[in-house]
Amino acid sequence: MKRFATNILLAALAGSLAVTPLHAQGQRDGYKFLEAVKKRQGDEVTRFLEEPGSVLVNSRDLSSGETALHIVTERRDPVWLRFLLAKGANPNLADKNGTTPLQLAAQLGFSEGVEILAERGASVDVPNTTGETPLIAAVHRRDAGLVRLLVSKGADADRADNSGRTARDYAKLMGARSNMLDEIERAEAERGEQTEAYGPS
Repeated sequence: MKRFATNILLAALAGSLAVTPLHAQGQRDGYKFLEAVKKRQGDEVTRFLEEPGSVLVNSRDLSSGETALHIVTERRDPVWLRFLLAKGANPNLADKNGTTPLQLAAQLGFSEGVEILAERGASVDVPNTTGETPLIAAVHRRDAGLVRLLVSKGADADRADNSGRTARDYAKLMGARSNMLDEIERAEAERGEQTEAYGPS
């Protein structure tokens, strides 16, 4: 019985030794891939992504949780954003603060990035760890164009953050001079008209 237990233990150890280098290799490749994205090394990034069975496009930075999409969104780079999305990058992966690339784009006022990400399946209502949605971020920025864009893509002006306030609440607090509430209501009306026009009759 003791010999049997020893054999099982040895087999388990051998198995873990076989798996660990592969896992470590994956982490190293993920790091190299993200570094290549940061340095705009297109040939190197393409080489990584063309390896059979590669899932590196969704690699995360071990400290921040950021993906390649976060990196290119941060630098407001629509060309790389489209390229990575075309290669299968998941637009809904959040970093360690719960921030998705679309949320980051909204915080930066990167409207083109918001549009590209939304068109490729990014959720427009995912909140970060404080409960802030992209629309709340746009209202805080007083970015009328971005508010209209997000509402047109389906953003919910009545989704509350962790303090219990919504984008509509923040727009009201800003007062009439900010015109944020008008922008939300106008965009909602336009979205409603589009739904009536294109929805089932």
